[in-house]
Amino acid sequence: MEFSHKILVIVEPKTATLPLLLSPLPCRTTMAHAISSLASSMLFNREQLHWRNPYQRQSRSYRANSGLFSSSVPRQGLRVLGSISGAGYGAGAVSEKQSLPSSYAWPENNKRPRVCILGGGFGGLYTALRLESLEWPDGKKPQVVLVDQSERFVFKPLLYELLSGEVDEWEIAPYFSDLLSSTTVQFFKDRVQALHPSDHLGMDAAALSQSAGTVHLESGLLIEYDWLVLALGSDAKLDVVPGAMEYALPFSTLEDARRVNEKLTAMERKYFGKDSPIRVAVVGCGYSGVELAATVSERLRDRGVVQAINVDKMILPNAPPSNRESALKVLLSRKVELLLGYFVRCMRRASELRSSPEFENAQAAHDTTEHDHERFILELQPTERGIESQIVEADLVLWTVGSKPLLPEVTTSDRPIGLPLNGRGQAETDETLRVKGHPRTFAIGDSSAVKDKQGKLLPGTAQVAFQQADFAGWNLWAAINDRPLLPFRFQNLGEMMTLGRYDAAITPSFIEGLTLEGPVGHTARKIAYLLRLPTDEHRVKVGISWLAKSAVESTALLQDTFTKMLSGS
Repeated sequence: MEFSHKILVIVEPKTATLPLLLSPLPCRTTMAHAISSLASSMLFNREQLHWRNPYQRQSRSYRANSGLFSSSVPRQGLRVLGSISGAGYGAGAVSEKQSLPSSYAWPENNKRPRVCILGGGFGGLYTALRLESLEWPDGKKPQVVLVDQSERFVFKPLLYELLSGEVDEWEIAPYFSDLLSSTTVQFFKDRVQALHPSDHLGMDAAALSQSAGTVHLESGLLIEYDWLVLALGSDAKLDVVPGAMEYALPFSTLEDARRVNEKLTAMERKYFGKDSPIRVAVVGCGYSGVELAATVSERLRDRGVVQAINVDKMILPNAPPSNRESALKVLLSRKVELLLGYFVRCMRRASELRSSPEFENAQAAHDTTEHDHERFILELQPTERGIESQIVEADLVLWTVGSKPLLPEVTTSDRPIGLPLNGRGQAETDETLRVKGHPRTFAIGDSSAVKDKQGKLLPGTAQVAFQQADFAGWNLWAAINDRPLLPFRFQNLGEMMTLGRYDAAITPSFIEGLTLEGPVGHTARKIAYLLRLPTDEHRVKVGISWLAKSAVESTALLQDTFTKMLSGS
């Protein structure tokens, strides 16, 4: 297929202007190489982004070296006056001081398949490791690039243990560079700015002689790929309630956990020795909200008051009944106040509401302290008629309700990315996890809209992402080797949640009626997650660390017991 479009490039030297007309490019592949850099510069220039040096090693996790990039040559006085509509690229101006973005030079170029994985969560990282572990025919093992905005992989189910002090950061948030050091996977710490897939233009999925698209990163780097895996994950959705974006703290990333821990530590110091308790409000009573409420209430003990707010009339509405009962028992034993059947109407600073007439008869009106100007007010609206609204006052508000996939934030110029998305912004996939209409693009985790046997969307849990990564890796192998792809079938292995430092609840699906609680459940949960850590080397290191901590704690407990026995005698 040939294009009849032309590019008009005007070079503006200081003394004269010389128009230059380029001949039509003979084919799509050649054209894509020719205009990819120009188009990217035009896109990013409109966003007023400043280029970073792609040769500079930004951190220990930025594993690529300068030899892997093609040169970025400054173009003085270069402007592009035109566009190529068939290629889907926009046009704009390139300033005289800008240089065109660099293209990633794959080590073996087109000799081996090129796989680009966007997102380094459970879906993305485990897909890369799965591809590395498979047996490949000679010349077929793919070159893999993994892109993530963070330099660390985060094992999110164990974030709560950071607040309780059970784990260290390196144990649950290792560097990608360490995890991938013994593999051929290249890692880039960067953000995805734009995506230009071309595998929907009548391309045969088995024909590896053509590029399937290009990824544009915020640093200016362009990555041309043959196969793409979308595993960008999701972010907390705070913009649904007025004031939540400004005052509430989410709990879904390592940075979120750090902020919450720092805030709790600061409040513990500030309120030390004072009669006024630390007030914490947790919005949402799903798994994340219940685990947060249990962990924070155990940490604060008598120094704090934890209130959990949920729109449903029960906690954990989608959990097995035994898990719900275990969680309820723990929360009530730690005096967590449950405000069920309420939704947050708005959130403000306490100082803004003190002077309003509506606050005079509020429940928390009597609690006036010197810290009011730093506290927040949550106005709660009941979900049923006949129930009065409430006002909750808190020093810290933790938000666990709602999430938004990051995939819709990726654009191509002024247009959406061109992938079929559902109402939540997830890619529509077939049963093999390939995006519909894009035979060389896979979507997993929060980026995919995969349904179960009953036609319901699968939840965005680590368990789902684990299993999808395994299937995505295998199906990439099958597609590259012209083998039939396997349909993804999710198998629920059970539910696990932490309820404190020595407490948890586990309900395995393969043993009906069994629920492990307390210290037994806590130990079983940690062992299960230890086995799920990304690499054998990391599992060994973390396992030794946890055993050492357990030995120290056991020794301290025995000493304390003997001391009490001797003093009692």
